[in-house]
Amino acid sequence: MGLIDRIRETKTERARIEPSLLKLGPVAGREPVSAERELFEDLKEQVQERIFQHTEPAKLEETGPSDLLKQISEAINEIIAQEKLLLTDADRDRLIQLTINDMVGLGPLEPLLQDNEISDILVNGYAETYIERRGKLVKTGVRFHDDAHLLRVINRIVARIGRRIDEAVPMVDARLPDGSRVNAVIGPLAIDGPTLSIRRFLGFGNDVAQLVARGTLTPEMVAFMRAAVGSRLNILISGGTGTGKTTLLNCFSSFIPEDERIITIEDAAELKLQQPHVVRLESRPANVEGKGEVTQRELFKNTLRMRPDRIIVGEVRGAEVLEMLQAMSTGHDGSMATIHANTPRDSLGRLEMMMLLTGISLPEVAMRQYIVSAINLVVHINRFSDGSRKVVKIAEITGIETDVVLMQDLFEFVRTGLSPTGKVVGEFRATGVRSKYTEKMMAAGYPLSTIEFEKQSA
Repeated sequence: MGLIDRIRETKTERARIEPSLLKLGPVAGREPVSAERELFEDLKEQVQERIFQHTEPAKLEETGPSDLLKQISEAINEIIAQEKLLLTDADRDRLIQLTINDMVGLGPLEPLLQDNEISDILVNGYAETYIERRGKLVKTGVRFHDDAHLLRVINRIVARIGRRIDEAVPMVDARLPDGSRVNAVIGPLAIDGPTLSIRRFLGFGNDVAQLVARGTLTPEMVAFMRAAVGSRLNILISGGTGTGKTTLLNCFSSFIPEDERIITIEDAAELKLQQPHVVRLESRPANVEGKGEVTQRELFKNTLRMRPDRIIVGEVRGAEVLEMLQAMSTGHDGSMATIHANTPRDSLGRLEMMMLLTGISLPEVAMRQYIVSAINLVVHINRFSDGSRKVVKIAEITGIETDVVLMQDLFEFVRTGLSPTGKVVGEFRATGVRSKYTEKMMAAGYPLSTIEFEKQSA
């Protein structure tokens, strides 16, 4: 639990004695008018200056929530007495919250982070913030005071994981304590001011039932994927940016038995597996001198020495693909990965392209044989115009003929139109093709009825 969360708990507890402390500040989008905003910014800076006279900024994270709340309250009382200001209890509480957000939180973004319907927060310079809610981008009234204010928040994020951002390193990937993925770009690369992108996870975790309730996939598809994971098929999840690949991977990983050793490899740690025996590995970028980089490929090579039952790659994107395919085809069954692609077949082409990045010259047929021997299923997820996300294909690789990889669709979503309100209309269907892995699934203890593969709407 971060300091700002602990402060909120402390404020709630103290509110039983001091009721005025219960209010936690403005909700997202409720920004004060310009004159009022300037007054609050000025007061906030004065409060921070007084606190910094007694506590170094770098040590604020180590300060207990009760102590910091007490310091802020005392500083505000001193300023009110000195300036002879009249502040209501609500204004005083808002000032306390703004100061806390600025000193140990993410400033004006804190209210957005409390909204579990927001999946992306996109800051384009200090004055412009967009959010994605239910698949749709919406502009908010949230803004920072200036570029320096935004840059302070960015520095606070990256410093927590031991990284830096400056003119020498103007781009950085990081993550928040809750696992949300962060990307920041500053000048000279970002021409119009610092930019900050936060990709959040909406609390689905490993609850596939929530995805079914939202219409992402059907119970029949879930039953099939549970059998596929349990019978140790190698699975590739494909889709575009922001379609929900990682969420789907998290959900499918919940089907892995708890007595297996799982190792995850990611560029930025996002996966949240619930099994007791999980080892999480994260790549590391080079430092300012260009040294110290640890790539996903190096992590994968080391992982093979760690006795994994299953290997899960958050996103395959480069030269590590060769080690991944070799591992999948030589004893590490049941592994999973995600990849950016527009269709299931496009994902195989992407794997071929990545193999070329290894520097090892392989003929096309050899690369495709690698893929066929390693990947069993491709699950493709798409985001539609109404913001909904759906698994549009579950396909399996059946073999190779001459130099063509053979695939067959088992389940699909067929779009039929749009409703008057702009909602995508369609239906999930079984294609009528019976999986070639049915016997393997049944041998593993997953009795699949033939009706699951009969051609009918699900």
